[in-house]
This record gives sequence, C-alpha cells and structure tokens, in this order.
Amino acid sequence: MDEITAVYFDGKSNAKHRVALSFASALEIREKGIFLAAWAYVDIRRADGPKQVLRLRNIAALPLARLEIADPAAQAEVARLCKLLDVEGAAGEGSTLRIVAWSLAGAVSIWAIAWFGVPFLADRLTPVVPQWAERRLGDAANGQVRAIFSGKACARPEGAAALEKLVDALRRGAGMPQSYAPIVLASNVPNAFALPGGRIYVLNGLLNKATTPDELAGVLAHELGHAAHRDGLRRIIANGGTSYLLGLLFGDVAGASVVLTAGRGLFQAAYSRETESEADLFAVQTMRKLGRSTKPFGELMLRITGPEKDNPFAIFASHPMTEDRLAALGAADAPPQGEPLLSDGEWRALKTICE
Repeated sequence: MDEITAVYFDGKSNAKHRVALSFASALEIREKGIFLAAWAYVDIRRADGPKQVLRLRNIAALPLARLEIADPAAQAEVARLCKLLDVEGAAGEGSTLRIVAWSLAGAVSIWAIAWFGVPFLADRLTPVVPQWAERRLGDAANGQVRAIFSGKACARPEGAAALEKLVDALRRGAGMPQSYAPIVLASNVPNAFALPGGRIYVLNGLLNKATTPDELAGVLAHELGHAAHRDGLRRIIANGGTSYLLGLLFGDVAGASVVLTAGRGLFQAAYSRETESEADLFAVQTMRKLGRSTKPFGELMLRITGPEKDNPFAIFASHPMTEDRLAALGAADAPPQGEPLLSDGEWRALKTICE
C-alpha cells in the first residue's frame, strides 16, 4: 500500500505533525522523510476520536501519543493488521493496573515520608537551628497567638509580678536563662504553653482551676521542659516542612508562610507521648530542686481532663493518660521542704489578675 498522510502527536507536546505512514513489519511514521517512530501492530489500540477519523494510541509509547488517520483505505488496513485494535483486555487492563499500582505506591510513599521522614528530619534539624532563629520564630508566632486570643492580656501589676516571680523561680531551678516575662491571656480554656524561644503563656482558665501555687508551678515547669527541649521548634519544623526549611535557607524565619505555619502548628498538633513524658520528668526534676511537691501537678491535670482510662479512644490519644501521669508524679513525689514559691497574698493577686 502506498504511503498515506496522517496527523501525529508525539506525546511530548501538543504540536501537530503531518506525517507519512507506511505499513511494513510495523506501522512506520515519518515526517518529511525523517523517521519518527515505528508502532508494532500488536501494541496499537483504538482511542476515542471524532467520527470519520480513526484515532490510534500505542500502549508501548508515551501515554499521550496519538495517530489520527482520515483515509478510509488506510483505516481498513489498520483494522486488518492490528488484531488487538479493539481489545482492552490484557494490555489495556494491565495499563490501568499499572496506574492504580503506581498511585498506591505514591500514596504509601507520601504517608511514609510524613510519618517517618519528616519527624526524622525535624529531629536532626532542630539541634542545629540557631537560638536567634528560634527566638525570631517565637516572636513571629507571638503575633498569631495574640490574634487567636484577640490580644486580651491580663495585666494587673500585682498578679503579673507574682507570675513572673513564679516562672523565674522555675527557670532558676531548671538552670534556664532569663527570657520574656510570662503573660496571662483572658481565656476560659485551662491551658498553658511555651512558644519557641521560651515565651510562656498562661490562660486564665488554668488559673481558675488551680488551687495552689505548686499545682500551677508543675504545669509551668512542664511547659518550660518543652521549651528547654525545643519541642515547639521541632513540631513547627515537622508541620511546616518545606515552608520552614525554605525560610531557614533564605533567612526568612518570620516570613508570612512560616508565621502561619507556626501559629497553626502550635495549636493543631499535640506532642507525642514520649515528648510529654520527658516534659513531665523535667517538671519533676525542677520541682525537686526547689523542694516542692510534684503530685499537685498531676492532681490539677486530672481535675482538668477528668478520668481517661474508661474512654475507649484513650489508647489513640497522643498524650499519656492523666491517671498514669498522676501515678508517675505521685511515685516521684516527696514532702515539700523548700520555701513556698508564692506567698498567700501573691497567690491571690495572681488568681485575680484578670479581674
């Protein structure tokens, strides 16, 4: 059969090639005499196309490669030589299975990177991040925190002085350098947290739940443990991934994307059980150095969370169960021997700091 003309798409671009076809041992495709491809007849399949045009694909070629033949005689010759033209069985089905298999492999790879690779990278990267970069990140996240809580800080002078005295005592007991003055935010949520760089926040809901300075001190010592271990930085790196790494690379640790990642990361992800246990141990050691009891910390936590052992979903919790923490803190407890961390008057001033 004489050479006929057709339209060929090579699958690499959307460029349309006017080509000549010849039916030899394979369907040969040439453009202006230059050989482009040879399609084995067993690999040729029909593809969806307009009426009057036979559109072909090659299961062994690039996925988007196509050949369009308008000549009726050439179409008949293709139908005669390509015995599997309309067969989607083995080859077509195998192609689909390959796509599914590669999709599943890609999903598994992404999961493995997120579950194992990113935390591994965060663990290795955190120790080499300079302190100034961590402090800048904490300063940037501070704006996010203020926005989340509408900037409502409680600042009665006597209460603020009492809280600063308490946190400073804990820092000295832990051997940590002086840092920012702690801040109380007007929120009913019973919580406290430390930003990267050591800035401490206490939510008023925690003050309402606490009945003694030692209860509050245990929680704050726990948060100082997270700051000392740089857990907040590690979590932001793990959650922020590429955004934070690029921020470090270009010195933009306070850039918009990193700030957003930092703010979200501090509130949308919990620490691991191991990390929480290490922060508890830090709190125990700090309170012991100050001659104060550790058990009140666990009692406050139980008062906040309530019993968790009967919760069928407790096994999936990221933090240790409160009863287990209380038992561990009780086992490490010793009668208080040091001076009270706050006087009765200072404790009353701290409890009413938001009034």
